[in-house]
Amino acid sequence: MKNAQKMPDVAAVVKRLTSHEFDGKLMYHSHAGEPYPSGDALREFISIARSVVFPGFYGSSIDNAQALDYHLGVRIERLYCILSEQLYAGLCFGTSSDICLETQRNLAERIATEFVAWLPDLKLILRTDVEAIYNGDPAAKNFGEVILSYPGLRAIFNYRIAHFLLTAGSSIIVPRMITEMAHSETGIDIHPGATIGKWFAIDHGTGLVIGETSVLGDHVKLYQGVTLGAKSFPLDEHGNPIKGIPRHPILEDGVVVYAGATILGCITIGRNAVIGGNTWVTDDVPADGVVFNS
Repeated sequence: MKNAQKMPDVAAVVKRLTSHEFDGKLMYHSHAGEPYPSGDALREFISIARSVVFPGFYGSSIDNAQALDYHLGVRIERLYCILSEQLYAGLCFGTSSDICLETQRNLAERIATEFVAWLPDLKLILRTDVEAIYNGDPAAKNFGEVILSYPGLRAIFNYRIAHFLLTAGSSIIVPRMITEMAHSETGIDIHPGATIGKWFAIDHGTGLVIGETSVLGDHVKLYQGVTLGAKSFPLDEHGNPIKGIPRHPILEDGVVVYAGATILGCITIGRNAVIGGNTWVTDDVPADGVVFNS
């Protein structure tokens, strides 16, 4: 009979995992009763939001106007409850306070209320995105195909919600979780801090990256593998990256960027410019300019 394997020293492993060797930065200490951001809750929130903005395409089928009004009301109430609680959890997350204050609860409820009021405007903005994707893709047969199956629209949907919440006063964690859900599903990585205009079209989209301080005008179209990134990371006197400064590209109205292009730094791509595939751009491009590999 073979000798039994010796039990590992679990206590020693645990002691090291929780030691000062890791400087406490890879472990989170929550306070008693403190809410915690939930990926499951936010996925439900996004699912309900889709059914509210695109009723009939998402959620249960609805066969008459009276039923539609009722179901939308019920869904919006659930939407508000989930969002206000998750925003509250996000505002509490990582704070130095020993307790979550009532002011954080009030702020979360205010942002959730503003979001619900904004839902019709969100639908209007997404209407332009659906139209831009449909008009820009000859393979698209109708709006329903775009709404139900296009990964670009799914990523744009999550981004627009996340950007609204961030600019309304949410802490970064909840908006970032929302955009990273779409990133995981689609391979499209849009930071919630980016500013993107109407009629935004993403074609295919896999591998697309849009950095935090990117600014995109109206009628911009991006293909798969495009990177709108930072050229360098300026450091402070202690050698740490300086946060929050503009470091990503500005794409003016009507810009088209083809597959695999990399645009780096806080540069401006002028109105109606075209950036060809697999190009590397680190300088301004004038309006109506064309950049391509010769």
